[in-house]
Amino acid sequence: MRMGSMISRLQSCGVWLAAVALLSAAVPCLAQSDADFLAARAAFDKGDRVLLAGLSRKLNGHILLPYVEYWRLKLAIDDASPDAVRDFLARYPDTPLAEKLRVDWLKSLARKADWNRFALDYPPPSGEDVELACYGIQYRRQRDGDAVLADAKPLWFSGQTTPDACEPLFAVLIGHGDLTAADRVARFRLASEAGNVKLAQAIAADVPGKERIVGREFLPNRDFQRALDGGAFAFSTGAGREVALYTLERVARSDASAARPAWVKWRDKLPEAERKYGNARLAYHAARQLNASANDWFREAGDAPLAPEMQAWRARAALRALAWSDVLAAIDGMTESQRNEAAWRYWKGRALVAKGRGVEAKPLFETLAAETHYYGVLAAESLGRRFEPPKSEPLLSTMDALNTFGAQPAVQRVVKLTHLDLKPEARREWLFVVRGQSDETLLLAADYARRVALYDRAVNTAERTTARHDYSLRYLAPFRTEFDAASRNQDVDVALLYGIARQESRFSPDIVSSAGAVGLMQLMPGTAKWVANQLGRKDYRAAAIGDVELNTNFGAYYFKYWLERLDRMPALAAAAYNAGPGRAQAWRPPAALEGAIWVETIPFNETRDYVKKVLANSMFYAQAFGGSPQSLTARLGQVAPRGGSVADPITASAP
Repeated sequence: MRMGSMISRLQSCGVWLAAVALLSAAVPCLAQSDADFLAARAAFDKGDRVLLAGLSRKLNGHILLPYVEYWRLKLAIDDASPDAVRDFLARYPDTPLAEKLRVDWLKSLARKADWNRFALDYPPPSGEDVELACYGIQYRRQRDGDAVLADAKPLWFSGQTTPDACEPLFAVLIGHGDLTAADRVARFRLASEAGNVKLAQAIAADVPGKERIVGREFLPNRDFQRALDGGAFAFSTGAGREVALYTLERVARSDASAARPAWVKWRDKLPEAERKYGNARLAYHAARQLNASANDWFREAGDAPLAPEMQAWRARAALRALAWSDVLAAIDGMTESQRNEAAWRYWKGRALVAKGRGVEAKPLFETLAAETHYYGVLAAESLGRRFEPPKSEPLLSTMDALNTFGAQPAVQRVVKLTHLDLKPEARREWLFVVRGQSDETLLLAADYARRVALYDRAVNTAERTTARHDYSLRYLAPFRTEFDAASRNQDVDVALLYGIARQESRFSPDIVSSAGAVGLMQLMPGTAKWVANQLGRKDYRAAAIGDVELNTNFGAYYFKYWLERLDRMPALAAAAYNAGPGRAQAWRPPAALEGAIWVETIPFNETRDYVKKVLANSMFYAQAFGGSPQSLTARLGQVAPRGGSVADPITASAP
């Protein structure tokens, strides 16, 4: 546990107790037993079985004792007795710890080829990862024979390194001729596309005969651009052609425009299928780099098979080019599940309207307008009406019901884990509490979470309902005093600030990201320091970055700073807030572009999703606060061409 977070916990202990005092399941503040528990976790992380055993004796009766028992079994899993494992599974059924222990146990048994005991718990109810799937096939093979090896073949086709448990199966398939040289070339391409150079090199060197690829093609210091320009590939052999395509991939990944001239010069030396594949890979990278020619280059790929991610970028390239016929063709070429995603239903409707087929588009928009997300708002506006979320049906929770819910050991573990800043464990426990529950139970759980200030759990749980919804829980507005003050101080729409905080932190004031961003508005320490200087806050100290009042005010200032410098366009400012102002500026089009298309073609998946959700959140909050919000279409507006560079003052001022 981080020391700063621990201090913050101790300082806020009284406030936290006030939030949960109404509920009988409230958990006390940090006590000696909690310190012993944290020490036990540290011992587990270090693999210190002796210290962990000693601490476990001091934790009898602690609400988190199951974790200590799991850690002890986990560290000794290869020596654990079946009775000890079964006892744990029997005492803590339907918990994430039981799920993890069962998988750990199965893998340990498989490593020892103890298939009789393996059979007792296989397959696990929670499903299996690739490693356990391969162990499962090993088990079934010794029971049923080689026919089951067919189940291992699909696992071969991955651009990622597979677990050691799969290798014996692949070796047998290769030996039987069921994994051909073509299959190995296919995986070589998948590894190349994933940027997994080590796997690509290993697969290429293992291809039999003349198709084997070895040598300098994989050297880290190789000048791939020079090799591509030279075009001195052995086009008469499969290996030579794969080296050519691999070299194209390496260059296009960085700069598709730089790869294009050389590719055009010698691509006709390749057979049609390989040429179309190269065209598709070049077009894909060009689309992600927002190259204006990407749509034309996708046309050159013809009917080359495209993975879902490539098919999505084919559609985005067509959107960016306003080539509506190509948008329709790209969406129609998707798998059924991909076509049914909200994004592509909306853009198919837009393409149909652009092609004068509005009658066909209307049912798509009508269905989307009944859904509560970014595309639902846009679809409603496409129909000429203001988006209205479905009616809330809040649950009137009684105190008895709340206390009964909170008295569950699993719920008490969630509260305690959160209080000890073990949020990943708390989230896993909570998912087991709410999975498979009715809408009424979900709303009760969300209300409980709200009352004990587990705002992230409240929001996420309220979002799980299917028929009965409470939008006051889905779109919580805690810390209203602080957000209103930040809105007034920095002259930023409070609905936008809530939209950002809901996406950034789900209103967890003490959350710290893996990158080091802190608090409700997820401020990086360098950003907070820069804002403090801008505001003349000489009293600012780094330890205060998570303070709700300071964090909301500084976050509002930082967002407003970029809003003013990026044409007062919330989409651009949100992208800058998430990915940095330099990227937001670089992603601007060479000519004015509809804001919704600009958002759809943001190259970073995370930022694209972030901007959509921030803007949709802000629409819901604006309505909840009783205002007359600007339409989402108007808020997206038209993104103007990029002008001069926009420097990040924080980066620029860094030593």
